Amino acid sequence: MSFQTAVIIGIIVYFVYLIPLFGVFSKAREPGWAAFIPIWNLLVLLKIVGRPWWWIFLFIIPVVDIVVAIVVWYDLSKSFGRGVAFTVGLVFLSWIFLLILWLGSSQYRGSLAADASV
Repeated sequence: MSFQTAVIIGIIVYFVYLIPLFGVFSKAREPGWAAFIPIWNLLVLLKIVGRPWWWIFLFIIPVVDIVVAIVVWYDLSKSFGRGVAFTVGLVFLSWIFLLILWLGSSQYRGSLAADASV
């Protein structure tokens, strides 16, 4: 496989993976196109779940980034009225569970839903 073919396949996979995130952003009343812009999509996701923008720096620290990602997935689950089991799904099968958030009956409850009762 040539380098150009690998790059094209990588770009296609990138966009296919981010299509459900586009839908989740739209459902949360954020611009859907932001899902396709690296780093900006993470800032929008942090905004949706109610975390401060500076958390983006935590994603560059090894091991800490894994913990922060799980916390963000949990906050996203709570923001859409879902629970811990849905968070586990987001962690291990994020593409499928983002599709469920986007196309399912879940409604965005706001970032304060992440801070509601545990």
